[in-house]
Amino acid sequence: MNLDEQIEAVELSITQAEMHISNMKSMEQLTKNPAFISIIIEGYFKEEASRLVLLKADPSMQGDEEQVQITKSIDSIGYLRLHFNTIMQFGKMATKALEDHKETHSELLEGIE
Repeated sequence: MNLDEQIEAVELSITQAEMHISNMKSMEQLTKNPAFISIIIEGYFKEEASRLVLLKADPSMQGDEEQVQITKSIDSIGYLRLHFNTIMQFGKMATKALEDHKETHSELLEGIE
């Protein structure tokens, strides 16, 4: 890989890291928003998850179709929570990597001069 390609790759890494950090900051803001807490954290992740678990054991919901739908709904809650956690994890990793990328970028630019 020549110098120009290295610089381009590092610049792309910087852009991606900044995007992950921005997403993490947005997620942090959301998790402090009272409406988000009420609707998503409390309402969806806790109350809806609990309701679905209880519904899964309801005698009138024991048919295969009902059980499959309930399981899909429970899974969807888990996947959304996992998505939020992934945003935070990528942001934390990007925060640590960004300075390294910027340092590498500066060193590569010095190689041009």
